[in-house]
Amino acid sequence: MSNTTPNDLSSYWMPFTANRQFKENPRMLVAADGMYYTSHDGRQILDGTAGLWCCNAGHKRPKIIKAVSDQMETMDYAPAFQMGHPAQFELASRLTSIMPGDLNHVFYTNSGSEAVETALKIALAYHRANGEGHRTRLIGREKGYHGVNFGGMSVGGMPANRKMFGNMLSGVDHMRHTHDLSKNAFTRGQPEHGAELADDLERLCQLHDPSTIAAVIVEPLAGSAGVILPPKGYLERLRKICDQHGILLIFDEVITGFGRLGTPFAVDCFGVQPDMVTAAKGLTNGTIPMGAVFASDKIHDVFMNGPEGMIEFFHGYTYSGNPVACAAALATLDTYDDDGLLERTDDMAQYWEDAIHSLKGTRNVIDLRNLGIIGAVELEPIAGAPTKRAFSAFLKAYEEGLLVRTTGDIIALSPPLIIEKSHVDKLIEILSKVLKEID
Repeated sequence: MSNTTPNDLSSYWMPFTANRQFKENPRMLVAADGMYYTSHDGRQILDGTAGLWCCNAGHKRPKIIKAVSDQMETMDYAPAFQMGHPAQFELASRLTSIMPGDLNHVFYTNSGSEAVETALKIALAYHRANGEGHRTRLIGREKGYHGVNFGGMSVGGMPANRKMFGNMLSGVDHMRHTHDLSKNAFTRGQPEHGAELADDLERLCQLHDPSTIAAVIVEPLAGSAGVILPPKGYLERLRKICDQHGILLIFDEVITGFGRLGTPFAVDCFGVQPDMVTAAKGLTNGTIPMGAVFASDKIHDVFMNGPEGMIEFFHGYTYSGNPVACAAALATLDTYDDDGLLERTDDMAQYWEDAIHSLKGTRNVIDLRNLGIIGAVELEPIAGAPTKRAFSAFLKAYEEGLLVRTTGDIIALSPPLIIEKSHVDKLIEILSKVLKEID
């Protein structure tokens, strides 16, 4: 494979990218190892985003490489319907062993978007199987991101992701978001103010009649909208309202799963038990596409009451539980265990927090947020040119040897969990320099 820029960039239509701008000045990554990418011009780029929130164990991990290679030599594919292979079952047992409570069943998908679609379908089918087919309404949240399929877009609340695609699914409503700089700017960890915003769900219950609502889906920590943390008590109140009205609560942990918050999942970090959890990204350390839905015993068992020869849930994908993906996921779990990455609660999280908040007072910085090994720097938008300042910072950071992620005028940071203090120092040094130089 060539390590130079291809001669023809026209054929590939890039996702979530300003294609014309990119192709005028391409940014090509050609290799990765540990905490660093290598650019096509030979520069080392510190990975401040774990790829796209997914390479939690860093890059080029030997156990994952070997597991994928060995599986390809043994069996490249097995039918996903009416057939199984051992790794599917071994992986499910490993996954449920690290998930608290009664989330004891795993349904495999190929991405976070598909995991969300699957969870929404499970919720609707569960109520129908449980004799409450009138529960068809789905509730999301403003600023929520739940992937790019129609169900995920519908319950999601990011306007740019929705505006081109018509009416979405019917029977969907949204709670207010929890982002409030007037009360919570520069908070370390969970904000003190905003738990009462969970009562917006009660308002929607009264508007629609709670007996019509099937499920509520939220990111426990909203990543793609710019690292928006739940106020203290907020998730607990959501859980209470759902319990009062027989509504299922779904946590979208595609980003927060697998150690990002210093615990295996946000379920552990916040101590709130949902009925389903969606996962992807860190499941295979970003190496092979794979997603999953964790379902509680209550949900799973309702489907298991019909005739034994009948398919219980008419849903699935050609690549559900793909052998190579399962091998990558099992090796990823081994790698997390070897390095203690799922519960990296030593002084690294505190060092990371202090480093992020050292940027307070830097020009144009209006908020700093953090939890676990995740952070955000919110910038004052340029009047009449929203997103421009943060994107300029993204481009300048890349020139200086740092990969960051931007959403709106927010710089999001989620480095691989193998990060050391020296990497944190370098990241903050580059970012500070960039913020001082951009307009």
